[in-house]
Amino acid sequence: MNNLGVKATSKQILRLAAPISLSLLIPQVSFFTNTVFLGRLGERELGVNGITGVFFLILSMISYGLSSGIQIQMARRAGEGDEKKLAHLLTNGAMLSIMFSLGLMLLTLWMVPVLFGFSLSDGLNFELSVNFIYIRVWGLPFLALTQLLYSFFISISKSRMLIYGSLVATLTNILLDYLLIFGKWGFPEMGFSGAAVASVISEIAGLLTMAGIYIGQRLYVEYPLSGFLHFDLELSKRSLRVAAPLIVQFLFSIGGWLVFFFFIEHLGGQALAASQLLRNIFGIVSVGTWALATTCNTMVSNIIGQGRQDEVVQLVWKIARLSFVYALILCGILLVGAHGFLSVYTGDEGLIQYAIPSLRVIVVATLIMSVSTVVFNGVVGTGNTIVNLTMEMTCVGTYLVYCYFIIRVMQSPLYLCWGAEFVYWTALLLGSVFYLYSGRWKNKEI
Repeated sequence: MNNLGVKATSKQILRLAAPISLSLLIPQVSFFTNTVFLGRLGERELGVNGITGVFFLILSMISYGLSSGIQIQMARRAGEGDEKKLAHLLTNGAMLSIMFSLGLMLLTLWMVPVLFGFSLSDGLNFELSVNFIYIRVWGLPFLALTQLLYSFFISISKSRMLIYGSLVATLTNILLDYLLIFGKWGFPEMGFSGAAVASVISEIAGLLTMAGIYIGQRLYVEYPLSGFLHFDLELSKRSLRVAAPLIVQFLFSIGGWLVFFFFIEHLGGQALAASQLLRNIFGIVSVGTWALATTCNTMVSNIIGQGRQDEVVQLVWKIARLSFVYALILCGILLVGAHGFLSVYTGDEGLIQYAIPSLRVIVVATLIMSVSTVVFNGVVGTGNTIVNLTMEMTCVGTYLVYCYFIIRVMQSPLYLCWGAEFVYWTALLLGSVFYLYSGRWKNKEI
C-alpha cells in the first residue's frame, strides 16, 4: 500500500474523523454565541438570523459541493499514490473555486431582494435579511478556498490541520461578534449587521491560517504547485462533471430547508425564533455524524483507488455503526436535559416551553440521520454523483410535499412541522442502501 492509502479499520476511521469532528464543532461554538448575542437583541433578530443563516448555508454548501467533487478526485489520486496529479487538482481547483465563488456572489447580490421579497411576509424581516446578506456574501470567495484546502488535507490524511483553521476563524468571529453587535471597546454598534461583518473577517482569518499551515509544513515540496499555475480546462471539465451533481444536490438539500423556514415565517415570530434555536441544536448534535460521513466519503474513494472495491460496503456499515452509537449517546443527553439546553440560548420561558416538543422530535430524527448521512456519503465516495443527485431530488421533493401540507395547508403545531426530518432522512437511507447493494458503482472512473 502506498503512503497515502488508508486502512479500513476502526482506528483509522476514528483517527481521520476525530479531527474533522473537532473542526466542525469549533464553528458550532461560534454559531452558538452568535445566536445567544442576537437573542439578546430581540426575538425578531433571532428569527431573521434563522432565515439568513440557512440562505448563506446554501451558498456555502454549493461551494462545498465543488470542493467535495475535487476531494473525491484527490482522494482517488491519493489511493493511487499519484502526488503530482493530486497537486495539479489542488492548484486548478483553487482557480476554479475563485471563479465559481465570484460568479455565485454576483448572482446572490442580484437575486436576494427578489427571493426574499417574494417569500417573506414581514417588511422589517425583509429589510434586515437583505442588508445582512449584502454584507455576508463578500466572505464567499475566502470560504471557498478554505473549503478546498480542507478537502486537500483530508485527502492526504492530515485532517488534524483543519482544527487550527476552524479555531482561528471561530475565535475571531466570537470576538468581533461581541465588539460589532453591541459596540464594545470603541467599535461601532452595528447590531444585526455586525454579525455579518464579523463572519466575513473570520473567513479571511481562517483562509490565511490554512494557507500558512500549507507553507509552514513545507507541503509545497511534496505537492509542488509551481508547475501547474495555468488554468487546465480539461481537468476543470472533469472536476465539474464530478462536482456538478453534488452542487445541485446541496442546492436542493439546503434549499428545501430554506423553503421550510419561509413556511415557518408565516406561522409567526415565535415559531421562527424557536426554529432558529432548534437549528442550532441540530447542528451541534450532527457534528460527529457529519465528520464520520466526510470520513466515509474519503475512505471509500481511497480504497477504490487501491483496487479494494469488495471492502466498500463493509467499510460503510462499520462507519455507520460508529455514527449511530455517537448519536444515541447525545440523543439520550438531550432528551433528559432539553430545558437546560434551550435556556442557554434564551431566558424567555414561553419560547423554551414552545420549543421543547419540537426538540424531542429532532433528537429522535437524529438517530435516522446518523446512519443515512454516512451511507449516503458512501455512495458519494464511489464517484457516481449523478445517482446522488437523483436520490437527493427525490427525497427533497418528498420533504417539500410534506412541508407544504403540514405547514402551509394544515397550519400544524411546530413539532409536526419538524417531523419533516423523519421523512427526508428515511427516504435518503432507503435509496442509499439500495444503490450500494446494487453494485452499479463498481469500476466507475473519475
